[in-house]
Amino acid sequence: MRTLVTGAGGFVGPYLVGHLRESGDDVVAASEGPGGFDITDRDATHAAFAAHRPEAVYHLAAFSDTGASWTDPTACLRVNVEGTANVLDAARACGAHRVLVVGSSEEYGLVNGADRVREDTPLRPVTPYGSSKVAASFLALQAWLGRGLETVRVRAFSHTGPGQSNRFVVPALALRIARAERDAAEAVTIGARDPVRDFSDVRDVVRAYRLLIEHGEAGEVYNVCRGTGVSIGELVDRLAAKSRRPLRVEVDPALLRPADVPRLVGDPSKLMQATGWVPERTLDETLDDVLEYARAQGS
Repeated sequence: MRTLVTGAGGFVGPYLVGHLRESGDDVVAASEGPGGFDITDRDATHAAFAAHRPEAVYHLAAFSDTGASWTDPTACLRVNVEGTANVLDAARACGAHRVLVVGSSEEYGLVNGADRVREDTPLRPVTPYGSSKVAASFLALQAWLGRGLETVRVRAFSHTGPGQSNRFVVPALALRIARAERDAAEAVTIGARDPVRDFSDVRDVVRAYRLLIEHGEAGEVYNVCRGTGVSIGELVDRLAAKSRRPLRVEVDPALLRPADVPRLVGDPSKLMQATGWVPERTLDETLDDVLEYARAQGS
């Protein structure tokens, strides 16, 4: 299958491109910079799609820093909403068969203590990032209902792995532990301990994306998640237990966000029933890999 991946230069992109190629797909890895294009540039986006004429599109390109969306919500909306509109229009114009639009669990926002969030849970985003992803998701739905472009939408819950930006919680914690090991420090810092999230390994997530391009129903939305929750406090405790020296964990008020969702754990049943997907890596295996990567970074 001839595929185009937007945002191929980000964290998830290389994992997805590698998985697609291993599966026999002909992949165009698109990103900003030389040889790529900016999805907020409508003409450049249309030109790239017309040149490559993909059959399937994986739309990963996004403003993905939830914290930074508070300081620059306009930039977040422009990339995630206007950029998605350009990608969908270019895909339709070049005759693409299917488009996977990657959304976020942040679309759900405040879920009123639900144990596991289903796809029909009302959307109540509390961050500019979450709001932008709601809008992008509904643009994808409109493209199917109004234009007949086969779009499949995903709401990806937290995922991590080696190479993720240190702006995100797991690699940030791992890097602090690796530096504490190197510098013989006695403590590492953390923001809020209480929020509970549903973490998957990025290598499991990209398998789900390809399966959904093949088997997902057009217009539908699917949670991509493990289905089990872990608190941020437990995460750092598990990482600290893997440290090569004893470490104390301290809360740093500067790391707290203006607003945070207390619990966000997904129900992956719909994804599993549609594709047969199950996660292959345990959380501890993922944490081991991220910590080893951080040690290599911090050495």
